[in-house]
Order: sequence, then C-alpha cells, then structure tokens
Amino acid sequence: MRWIWNARLEVGESLDHLNRVKTDTKLFHLKLKDGKIEKIIEASAMSPLSEGYDANGQLLLPAFKEMHNHLDKTYFSEPWKACVPAKDLEQRLELEADELVALSKTVEKRASTMIERHLHNGVNHIRTHVNIDPFIKLENFYGVKKALENYSDYITYEIVAFPQHGLLKHEEVPDLLREALSNGATILGGLDPAGIDKNIEESLQVTMAIAKEFQVDVDMHLHDLGQLGIYTMETWLDMIELQDFKQKTSFSHAFGIASLKGNTLNKFTQRLKQHNVQILTTAPIGLKSTLIPIQELQENDIFVGLGCDGFYDSWSPLVSGDIVDKAKDYAEYTGRTSEKALRETLGLITNNITPLDDKATQVWPKEGNEASFTLVNAASSAELIAQATDQNNRVLIHKGNLFQS
Repeated sequence: MRWIWNARLEVGESLDHLNRVKTDTKLFHLKLKDGKIEKIIEASAMSPLSEGYDANGQLLLPAFKEMHNHLDKTYFSEPWKACVPAKDLEQRLELEADELVALSKTVEKRASTMIERHLHNGVNHIRTHVNIDPFIKLENFYGVKKALENYSDYITYEIVAFPQHGLLKHEEVPDLLREALSNGATILGGLDPAGIDKNIEESLQVTMAIAKEFQVDVDMHLHDLGQLGIYTMETWLDMIELQDFKQKTSFSHAFGIASLKGNTLNKFTQRLKQHNVQILTTAPIGLKSTLIPIQELQENDIFVGLGCDGFYDSWSPLVSGDIVDKAKDYAEYTGRTSEKALRETLGLITNNITPLDDKATQVWPKEGNEASFTLVNAASSAELIAQATDQNNRVLIHKGNLFQS
C-alpha cells in the first residue's frame, strides 16, 4: 500500500471555554514506502488519488502491543464453558493440567482465532507465554508458533518458553525448555520460585544457567506478595550482578512491588533501572492489594507494558481480549480522567509511543517511522482510552500491510 488518505493526527492541544484541555487534530495524507512513512502531507494540500486506503477521518494512532498473553490457553473457538473456581494457584494449576492433553490437539486453531481477535483490535505485536510441561511437552509451542507464522505479514511476536507447572517439580522440564529455545522460542520464562518450586535460589539459578546457555532474555511470572515477592526479585538482581548476565529481564505481575512505599520504592526502582528491567502487568483491578505503582515506576524510567494475560480460558472467562480495555481499567482505577492523563495512558499499550509528548508537542508520526498504525473512531487517544469502544471499526496497518480477515 502506497498511500493512507484523510487520516486524523493529533497535533497539539487547546483550552475550551471552561479551560478544559482539548486535543487538537488535523487531516493528513501519508505516503508509504518499504514499510515506512515516506511523506506526511496536510490533506488540504492535495486531493486523494485512486490508489491507497481512505481513512475517512479516522484517528491514526501507533499500533498496539500485547505484552503478556497466553495464546495456548484460550478456549476461544471452542463451545462456551466457564472456568472451575479454584481456592489458590496450586489448585488452579491442577485443574489446568487435567485438560492440557485434550486442548493441545486444537492449539493452532484456538491460537489463530485469538490472534485474529488481537489484529481486529489493533494489535501488531504479541508476547505470548506457552506452556512447556511434562503433560504435553512441546505440543502447545509448535502449534502456537505455526499460528503466529501464518500471520507474520501483520504481526511481530515473542514466544516465552514457560514452565507453568514448575521448573524443579518435574525433572524433565529444564531440558524441555532447552528444546523449545533450540526450536524458536525467543525468551525463557519463570514462575514463582517460592510458591511453586519451593526453592527460590535453586529455581533462579537453573533459570539463569539456561538463559546464559542460550543467551536469551528472561520473563518471570511473580505472583508472591510482600517481602517474599521482593526477596525473589532482589535475589535475581543479585545474580545478574554476580554472574554478569547480559540479557534483559522482565518481571510479569511483580505483585510484591505493591507493598513498597517512599524511599524503599525509590531504592528498588533504581535497581530495576540499573539493570534495565521491564515490568509487565495486567493491571488487575479486582486485586486491590496487588495493583503495582505504575505511575511511580514510569516516573523512574522503568518500562511498564500491559497485557490481557489469559483470555477466556481455564483461569477466567471474564477478560475481553481487548488491550484497550486494560488501559481503560488502569485509568478508571487510578482516577486518570483528564484529557492529558488519559492521553498518556495510551503509552502503556504502544511501548511508550504517543502522538504528543508531555508538553503537547507532536512527536509522532514522523517521516521515516515504521508504517504501523491503528485507525480508530475517536476524537483523540484520550477518548479511545476512556471509552474503549468501537473494536469492530478499528483498522490495523502493519509495516504498510493492511489487515483484512
């Protein structure tokens, strides 16, 4: 595709008669070449040609990023079923294990259906965790990998080899993780060394050894609360320093951080920053005690990304599968109701790319940027976050490729 016509871009802000901030927009044409923006022209300067895509005034935003997902777990495309309630994480894992073998036979179909849901919602990047366990070994991995490869014209992805049922509880798991990393998994996962493996130091050391062996990044699910969660993270950071680990680390959920305040939080965030650690969260509004201090982390230059996590699976039937809903949940729970605060919230689902900076100066898009966008029916990014509606009319363009199912 060579042209996008009549796309609405955010260009600044002004005040209305009540001194309320309003995001200003204008119509532009964008010329694309080799997956990048070659030229941006005000719509008043030329009339559209026949070639290209007419946005008809839709707002053009950075394409969305889904930073914590489980494509292999969804029931999507299967007949409706609610999940079985569980009293704790261990029981939830037992219930999941009971159906892993049966579900593995349809993993490619289920993952593909969920990928299409994300594409329709404007997502062009997915980080997915995939179960690597003794029950199904690598079946889910190969099915998810094939599904993602089928949509490579419209999406980029990372596959986390994830020991959902423990790293140490089953002796074959470390080698199964190695096999997955040898066959296309891009990140090594981890899960609650205390709560699941019952041995923080050994679990983290095995994780470190495998990550160094394959020179891959690490993404750990850490649900443990309070000091236990902080101790786990601190222990990993100590290992990074002692063993000169060069790859990146992500702490997913990281609920322990919710217990930190003031100077203690500042000291911890400085350690995260020192080692370029990312925090990936689902902004769980139903778990008040575990909502981590996202704004404070961002103010200390810690990358924070959002993900839907599970979507209609054995864990929960309630998640919509729309990453914009997650951003709205966060804004609603934390009282981010002003135009500027809502506008800034968009960065949680775009890897920090926003059309306007904190001074309301336009910083995106620019000529030379990657031509990856989501077109939405909204007056501004603030309205999109506040309303989280109109999924059916979003349009994804990935590196100049228009997604049409």
